[in-house]
Amino acid sequence: MKTHTMALLAGIAIEATAVQGLRAQTAKPKAYSVSELETLDAAALAAYLPAARKAIDAAHGHALRTAAGRVVQIEGTPAPKSAAIVEWDSVDDAVAFYKSKAWADLAPARDKATKALRRYVVEVEN
Repeated sequence: MKTHTMALLAGIAIEATAVQGLRAQTAKPKAYSVSELETLDAAALAAYLPAARKAIDAAHGHALRTAAGRVVQIEGTPAPKSAAIVEWDSVDDAVAFYKSKAWADLAPARDKATKALRRYVVEVEN
């Protein structure tokens, strides 16, 4: 009986390890979108941000709330005045959001509030 229980527990542990390995193989790497911005109108930005964050949340993104944070240059060309960073489940999810109707619908408010100097998505290695 004791041997049977030990064998059963060992089998469960092996199966759990195998399933976890299979999940890791199929999981897409996380990604971060980075938007280098210049604020055009602080009041318009304050009005725009809640709607943008709501749209990002609905698309399963996670805004890191860096838009009003300090950006410090370390090397290279001058740093932008502002940078917005959003975590996504994958590059595909980020690209889909930035091509979505929800993002397009925010364009008038976004264009009044900020000027995008550059926007890109970075995939994180597993």
